[in-house]
Amino acid sequence: MAKGVWSIILALMLAACGSEAPADTVAETGSDTNAAEVATVPVMGPERTILAFGDSLFAGYGVGKENSYPAKLAAALRVRGVNAKVANAGISGDTSAAGLQRLKFTLDAQEEKPDLFILELGGNDLLRGISPDQTRSNLAAMLDELKAREIPVLVMGMRAPPNYGPEFQAQFDALYADLAREYGAALIPFWLEAIYQDPSLFQDDRIHPTEAGLEELVAATVDRVEAALPEE
Repeated sequence: MAKGVWSIILALMLAACGSEAPADTVAETGSDTNAAEVATVPVMGPERTILAFGDSLFAGYGVGKENSYPAKLAAALRVRGVNAKVANAGISGDTSAAGLQRLKFTLDAQEEKPDLFILELGGNDLLRGISPDQTRSNLAAMLDELKAREIPVLVMGMRAPPNYGPEFQAQFDALYADLAREYGAALIPFWLEAIYQDPSLFQDDRIHPTEAGLEELVAATVDRVEAALPEE
């Protein structure tokens, strides 16, 4: 693949950059509801709750939480007639270890058990050169906790660029599919697939998706999110 394309992927890994949020912000992000626009789409049927748990790619860096992936996902699901409520538990700077540390607290902060948990972590691990084995271990521990609570999971996979070396790349790229298979979770193998080759869909920093980029990501993934929701 062209060097320029992979430079964009590397930039995307930086999307999780930034100082980690202090612990007292977790309850707020874990229980935040969606943009006001969601309420304007009337739907019938029982409410389906989704907890979107990740880093700045979920948090809405540069576009605001009201225009984040979780907010746009909720709106897209409601347009389809799904009475969706998506809580945004994205925190910029989170590694898989940081996510594991706050997982139980975030789950306990929810008013009710989510119908679906979307797990989007690993970019910061890649950026920091953390061993794929450690990333796998942290994500597995999170999946153990979610399995114990009987919460269905959708795993958002990432990819490593080739300059990390073939061994690292192979280990990192495989861990998402391996874990999804082991734990019976739904999987999107590389959830940035729809935009990573188009610089116009990123903000001026060439790191974070624009609103248009996030809309493209939602359009490319909403089918699989809806399919991952358990039957009513």
